[in-house]
Amino acid sequence: MCESCNAGGLNRREFLKIGGATAAFGGLWASAALARQIDGTLQVPAISKKKTKLAVLFMYPPADVVNEGRFEDFWAVDQWFTYPGNQFEPEMNREKYSKKIVEIAKMYDIELDFRGVVYTKAAMAEFIAKTKATLPDTLLVVNFWNTMSPWVIEMSQQLAPLPMIVYHPVGSNHQLPPEGLMTAPGMVYIHSLENWEALENAMAAANARKMMLQSRLLSVAGVNETTRSVDERLGVEIVTIPAAEYNALFDSIKADDALIRDAMTFKAKASAVIEVEDKYIVDGFRSRVAVREIIKRYEADAITIVCLMLKERKPCIAFSLCNSALIPCACEGATDSAMSLMIGAHLFKRGGFQHNPEFDVDRNQYYGSHCTCALELHGPGKGEMPFRIRPFTHQLPKTAALDVRMTPGERMFLMKYIPTQNRIFAYAGTMAGSPEINTAGGCATRFVMDIDKVDDVCTTYQGPHPIMYFGAAMEAKRIKAFAKLANLEFVGNV
Repeated sequence: MCESCNAGGLNRREFLKIGGATAAFGGLWASAALARQIDGTLQVPAISKKKTKLAVLFMYPPADVVNEGRFEDFWAVDQWFTYPGNQFEPEMNREKYSKKIVEIAKMYDIELDFRGVVYTKAAMAEFIAKTKATLPDTLLVVNFWNTMSPWVIEMSQQLAPLPMIVYHPVGSNHQLPPEGLMTAPGMVYIHSLENWEALENAMAAANARKMMLQSRLLSVAGVNETTRSVDERLGVEIVTIPAAEYNALFDSIKADDALIRDAMTFKAKASAVIEVEDKYIVDGFRSRVAVREIIKRYEADAITIVCLMLKERKPCIAFSLCNSALIPCACEGATDSAMSLMIGAHLFKRGGFQHNPEFDVDRNQYYGSHCTCALELHGPGKGEMPFRIRPFTHQLPKTAALDVRMTPGERMFLMKYIPTQNRIFAYAGTMAGSPEINTAGGCATRFVMDIDKVDDVCTTYQGPHPIMYFGAAMEAKRIKAFAKLANLEFVGNV
């Protein structure tokens, strides 16, 4: 984290402490104008990026300690092996789990710190003291022993608010899982049989939480000065700049031969071009250059633009292509949607589709439509969805947007982070398809979805601009894990 990032004399940590006194958006944002250098340029230092540090601890007693009656539980007098019993082979399982943890860490570029095995109260106290002295970003505890669950609960209380992942295999517990682990704040509790998907979900969530804490979102809006704010829930820095700066940058980008060639190559991939002049496809590629350049200028990780009335400057194509490349871009100045796309990029390594919801109450189906759907919905390099180029549907001139065609039967889910409610939503379901625009209306890309286990579709997400992703319900559980580690309320069906 860059503690020297200056804005009006306040560093990043001080911004996070300001609270709601000067904040907009329901008191969740701290804000101040950015200082300017003598030459008039803005001082927006880079945010230092660091890997997620995950400490790993195993908990189980060696067999000889149990056999000699030296283990510190009430079974010691009988030299009793409580669950998982004396044939579980904890050393072998420790090696197996460690290998999986290393494999997942490599996928997400997580830095691991294996801190051995604890099986005495004194060793646990020493571990807690050392952990407090050198805090990781998240602690992963693998507990193989039934009567050590209260130790884990005590450890979580002493280390709070350190986020924790606790993997407690089925069979190393007796009857109901411990309520204190199921409900502990800031903890993902996994109680399952060799569920490496659940372990990956939790580790991906830990990584996403760290990445969000050191991210910058650029917001292009109708303001007169550049300001900086911080989302107090996730720690994302938000730099808001006047739309005039983006407009001037767009206007400065000329449609040279290379840019026109790229635009026409892209046009040739479309299955149809409907009432859109080449000029507006070229303008879409001018906007892609402008979006990438202004993100680079502010060393941002994502962008949102108040875009509806920008006419030929609208970034519909730019946003679709950038979201495919894991550069989160949100329409209409929606900072919450932009942060949702940022979370998704870290959790799933693919782009999504910011949209507006509608509800077919008679078929109990969810309908979504908008104009900036990612083309590579399965992830970068995994193939583009078929698409048409058609006009943005709400305003002249007929600028270009993409009509991405969905595949019926694809598993999918919706998600949305809402900072004003301290909530994150996730609903899994199945793609029903893409209705034609003269049947369904809405905007350039449209889809219909059957949501799992929902009697009334209108009781699901209500509000603007959730994000749609392709993926199974098990993968959508990463959102629930993220909610636990970030202390957000989770709402959904996964």
